[in-house]
Amino acid sequence: MGVIQFLISKSFLKQLLIAFVSLLLLVFALKFWLSVTTNHNQKIQVPNLEKMSLVEVRQKLTELNLDLKVMDSASYNPNYPNKSVIEQSPKAGDFVKEKRKIYLVLNPSKYRSLEVPDLNGRTKRQATTELKSTGFNVGTEFSYVPDIGKDVVRGLKFKNRKIKIGDKLPKNSTIELILGDGKGN
Repeated sequence: MGVIQFLISKSFLKQLLIAFVSLLLLVFALKFWLSVTTNHNQKIQVPNLEKMSLVEVRQKLTELNLDLKVMDSASYNPNYPNKSVIEQSPKAGDFVKEKRKIYLVLNPSKYRSLEVPDLNGRTKRQATTELKSTGFNVGTEFSYVPDIGKDVVRGLKFKNRKIKIGDKLPKNSTIELILGDGKGN
């Protein structure tokens, strides 16, 4: 029996037809199974969770059959309530399926504390630059003490209280400089 005769034989064509029908059945069964297990055409719109507390968010997402995961706390933002949502992923208005995780970034309850750097002996300009780059604000009211160096830092104040090197203050605190008047000995 030659190759051509085998390819047109009744038994080969019968096996080819069985294989083709089996493949079609497998494709249709797989398509049906995927549409059932993946909740095809199901859409839940993600709500806007910004400025909501964690309790409110948990309640809202439970109603919609969505899960939440707190990713991190961002830098403190005074425009948002403490422990409220600053960012979310997926964004509000996106469509997701049930049981999808919504990732949240929360607003901490206050600015983080930073260590006060050693500025003693630095000029007013150097101290101002270093304080700003560290995350502090510099007050506009300067105190002067008798010292040979003019506009040289001789101390720091926070809320009219002298502070020491290494003290921790909240970020964005306003620090007042105590400077030399240039008339001391």
